[in-house]
Amino acid sequence: MCKISFFVLFFMSLFLFMMGFIFCLMDYVLFLDWNVISFNSCNLLMVILLDFKSLMFLSFVMHISSLVIYYSEEYMVGDYNLVRFIILVLMFVLSMMFLIISPNLISILLGWDGLGLVSYCLVIYYQNIKSFNAGMLTALSNRIGDVMLLLSIAWLLCNGGWNFIYLDYFMDVNYVELKYIIMMIILAAFTKSAQIPFSSWLPAAMAAPTPVSALVHSSTLVTAGVYLLIRFGELIINYELGYYLLFFGCLTMFMAGLGANFEFDLKKIIALSTLSQLGLMMCTIGLGYYNLSYFHLLTHALFKALLFLCAGVIIHNLMDCQDIRFMGGIVSQMPMISICFNVSNLSLCGMPFLSGFYSKDLILELSMMSNFNMLMFMLFFISTGLTVCYTFRLIYYVMICGFNFNSLHCLGDENYVFMFPMFMLMIMAVIGGSMMSWLILITPKMICMLPWMKMLVLIVSLIGGWLGFELCNLSYYYSYKYNYQFIISFMGSMWFMPFISTYMMMYFPLKGGYKVYREIDGGWSEEFGGQGLFKFLFMMSNFNQNFQSNMFKLYLMSFILWFFIMLFFIF
Repeated sequence: MCKISFFVLFFMSLFLFMMGFIFCLMDYVLFLDWNVISFNSCNLLMVILLDFKSLMFLSFVMHISSLVIYYSEEYMVGDYNLVRFIILVLMFVLSMMFLIISPNLISILLGWDGLGLVSYCLVIYYQNIKSFNAGMLTALSNRIGDVMLLLSIAWLLCNGGWNFIYLDYFMDVNYVELKYIIMMIILAAFTKSAQIPFSSWLPAAMAAPTPVSALVHSSTLVTAGVYLLIRFGELIINYELGYYLLFFGCLTMFMAGLGANFEFDLKKIIALSTLSQLGLMMCTIGLGYYNLSYFHLLTHALFKALLFLCAGVIIHNLMDCQDIRFMGGIVSQMPMISICFNVSNLSLCGMPFLSGFYSKDLILELSMMSNFNMLMFMLFFISTGLTVCYTFRLIYYVMICGFNFNSLHCLGDENYVFMFPMFMLMIMAVIGGSMMSWLILITPKMICMLPWMKMLVLIVSLIGGWLGFELCNLSYYYSYKYNYQFIISFMGSMWFMPFISTYMMMYFPLKGGYKVYREIDGGWSEEFGGQGLFKFLFMMSNFNQNFQSNMFKLYLMSFILWFFIMLFFIF
């Protein structure tokens, strides 16, 4: 089943890529409209929008998912439920396809809820208490976005249709109403793309198998919110809502960059890097460059999928150990995987002429030409430096420092099934950015700025890399002179957001419920209610039973008494 799924998805991705290429060159859009049902002057439509954005994104999703399924055959070897796992992954891809090709909020909801449901099934795939808690946090966080999307659908019921393409041009919609509708869609996208204050579910979702993480964090679940906002990009700019995206995106970038520098779980570091890149995409949409955000979305999908696949092989060979403090010296034992790992890491940093450079450098240079305040500017560039910082820290711990694992290990397992998907993705991570820049950015942009501003991105990256190496040697955990523990726990736990999302949300309702139970259900209401009545009836029944049990005198006296009463009434 893995092989069949791989070949079907891979050849479909090639076909869709060629179609996207043709649609982009011809500037061609295909809009297919099927009226399912008509009621109350509203048409329930199944609409398919095929333009170069949807076709290219579909191609990338299928390409990555085909390689992930091929990789899963070896990674999940020995799993009794492999067929169920592959079917869940295929359902996941199908839901994402529905979301990508739909310009209609009703059919978007179909893919949106499908992603939420299947992601819950995949997060709890390893059935233990940690996975169950992570799955519940993921599902409940995403339900907020589902509710917002349902509310926007209900509000648009009054306006004759749900196609967001028509919202700004053909529909007679009140300005304030449409602004509120777009704000609800932004909130829905924030929950799906894990922006502040909904960020805590993204590292928790690392409880899923690593192939799922590669798919989720590159091109499917978390990118769904960004893709929806790219489609709504023109409306967001017209209704002056980009400032919200810019502010929350910058905060998310900064928080994720700080958190990743104090994290020791390999998969969680990569998850926080995804969060940082999602924040960058949100900022780009907020600045008005939504097409550029789409470009970064595609390039990010390539190197992030590769990064997760490399991490999966390292964890697999280290007997499921994810703590980077137990790694080290991997470069001498798994050289090919180390090459792929470092290429994807450097692409994430925006290393010149790798795929991440073409989108990330352009975004940062255009941001310097945009009109926003100094705080946002500082957050933007500090977050970029932090990205390089945690990346070089990760490279140091995994590749450079001494081997810290026990003597019983099976490193060096670089078989063909693992290496083929990685090489395919590595080729795209190297050449994909330049290829997509020639394809998507048809009109060249002239960026004219001072030499120090032009070099600022490179300088910030170099400083970030140096700080990453210094941070590895800094023994901040063993410093007794100053108490840094609170600051480290604050920054390392995503500004206490997981605690706010779990303990704080549940503490007061659970405590209130306990008090209600103790005071009402287990208190005086029971004494005067059901339990009290039960006790009284039980006591009277016992008395009656004792009164009548085997006492001949009582039966005789009652018979005589009854006889005299009857005589009294007769005469």
